[in-house]
Amino acid sequence: MMANMRLLGAHMPTTGGLHKAITSGHEIGCTAVQLFTTSPRQWRARPLSEEEIAAFDEARQQTGIDTIISHDSYLINLAAPDKDVLQRSREAFLDELRRAEALNIPWVVTHMGAYLNSSEEAGLATLGESVRFLLQQTEGLRVGIALETTAGQGTNLGYRFEHLARIIDMAGGSERIGVCFDTCHVFVAGYDIRTFEALSATLDEFDWIIGLQRLKVIHVNDAKKPLGSRVDRHEHIGEGELGLETFRILLHEPRIAHVPVILETPEPEKMHPVNLQRLKELLSSF
Repeated sequence: MMANMRLLGAHMPTTGGLHKAITSGHEIGCTAVQLFTTSPRQWRARPLSEEEIAAFDEARQQTGIDTIISHDSYLINLAAPDKDVLQRSREAFLDELRRAEALNIPWVVTHMGAYLNSSEEAGLATLGESVRFLLQQTEGLRVGIALETTAGQGTNLGYRFEHLARIIDMAGGSERIGVCFDTCHVFVAGYDIRTFEALSATLDEFDWIIGLQRLKVIHVNDAKKPLGSRVDRHEHIGEGELGLETFRILLHEPRIAHVPVILETPEPEKMHPVNLQRLKELLSSF
């Protein structure tokens, strides 16, 4: 893939309507966009109107941005030990999937949940059952679930590639299960990606355990905390423990050149244009 064809984008706000994420992303130079299709801090969302869907489609056509990803609500915990929370989480995620389908969004990224007062083993079992349930309930839809690698902070699941592989296996190995690789999370979880050799080894491990064909989205964030710290704190590109060279290497790794790259760095309104420009410069300077 040519360097200028690389899909680079950011998580964009939806103030003024969902379509605004696309148009504002286009204004700062995005060729891919991630968004919340509803408030990330509310359980229930009102149904999408035909007007909203039409405006979203029109923005997509006008900007030429066809690669759009959604991210689920912060409240959702598909590994929750509490039955009521688990039920609400599953219902909310079903709604997320149906909204994404209506908007022709191919992947909904989700944090893999936390086991809280249960155990890692119990949490993984619950999470696997949740994903299987969600896929069964949405059989026939095109939209898929992209499990995000996590930092492993607290009781969060998904900080080892083996966790993701297990969930994929427990949910039946459906092609509608993908993975979102977050650079900050992977690094603080203990996977080094700071040199060509380190990134290559980490991708080899990912491929062996999960399969690179499952990799659907890359979140690019520098890390405030060191390798293996398991502390989830994003930093601007080149200003953290990963450094600029990490992102130069990642953007030129041919095995993942087709995967859209999405910024989730701090101060989005002020710094997304800056961080996006840094990525573009790294992409053209190798």
